[in-house]
Amino acid sequence: MPYHTTESLWSAEHQIFRQTVRNFLHTEVEPFVDDWVEAHAIPRSFWLKAAEAGLLGVDIPPAYGGPGGDFLMRLVIAEELGYSVAGASMAPSLIADGTAEILYRSANEEQRRAYLPRMCRGEMLFGLAITEPDSGSDVSSIRTTARRDGNEWVINGAKTYITQASIADAFMVVARTGDEPGFRGLSVIIVEADRPGFRRGRALKKMGVNASNTGELMFEDVRVPVENLLGAEGKGMAICLGGVNMDRITWPLIAHAAAQRAFDETVEFVKNRKAFGQTVFDFQNTQFKLAEIKTELAVGRAFLDHLIRDYQAHGRLDTLKCAMAKMWLPEMEARVLDTCVQLHGGAGYMDEYPVSRLYTAARLHRIFAGTAEIMRLLVARSL
Repeated sequence: MPYHTTESLWSAEHQIFRQTVRNFLHTEVEPFVDDWVEAHAIPRSFWLKAAEAGLLGVDIPPAYGGPGGDFLMRLVIAEELGYSVAGASMAPSLIADGTAEILYRSANEEQRRAYLPRMCRGEMLFGLAITEPDSGSDVSSIRTTARRDGNEWVINGAKTYITQASIADAFMVVARTGDEPGFRGLSVIIVEADRPGFRRGRALKKMGVNASNTGELMFEDVRVPVENLLGAEGKGMAICLGGVNMDRITWPLIAHAAAQRAFDETVEFVKNRKAFGQTVFDFQNTQFKLAEIKTELAVGRAFLDHLIRDYQAHGRLDTLKCAMAKMWLPEMEARVLDTCVQLHGGAGYMDEYPVSRLYTAARLHRIFAGTAEIMRLLVARSL
């Protein structure tokens, strides 16, 4: 079943790329994802294949090793990942390739040439290290420090819930480089994983999305050259915000696509499942529930289309609208998935049915990239 996107949003090039993504997920993810779930990680060979298919660094110019596509191709990947049941187990890992876009946008020429070609070839994996044990969505309360000592930064602190923590070769670490409170003292520093004093913590076990590696990082007097500063000192929040807006349209797209997949699976299931001498679909309650879902999906799609057209017109993402999307779409997805599991009955609780994996993955979407509560605060500030 293909995802029901809005065809008019996409060029012929995007449609060709969509088919490439769809085929790649079918051949290189779906047959192996159960093994990755057991291992709580995706093998390095996957990234080489993803690079060969043109799925890494999609919006990075050829001068830095990328395919030279655009940001909309990242949104195509998000839609196809969301609609794929296999994507429910591993989406954060592939979406983490967005670090290439952050690096390209924020790095100097030397940094771009040092890292981007290897990232686009799948030879170097990056992680984005923001969340800490005592600070989640509240980035302003970050405690990890980076102290200038001659020509080096000395980094101390800890990070948690970091995608690719156990396998990434380098991390963009958000650390406090100044004494200013809140956001003003934050910077982003690239830390390679082979630096003395850097240590990986536990690979964390999760409710769902278990093929995607998530873990802890520790920094104890980790020294990196001053040249590893990404962008300007004290401008870490601006760098993060660009990446956050990207996440806050990506994950609503994934949420919508996953809800659509659950709806499609459920319609097919209830039309074939018999109860009390008729199909489950024949009950008016079932039809009313499905009618509500179809309407919510249409409303969500319309808002996402608005955001995408807004980006196409202005070349940037609207922070407020992205927060609204990140608040509403995953909550809509949660309502849809809960109803779809219920309409499946006992089958909905079994992992062999797609709605089960989609359901556990969906619970992450109201937390990941900023909780729904933080999104409400951001929207409220605009009132």
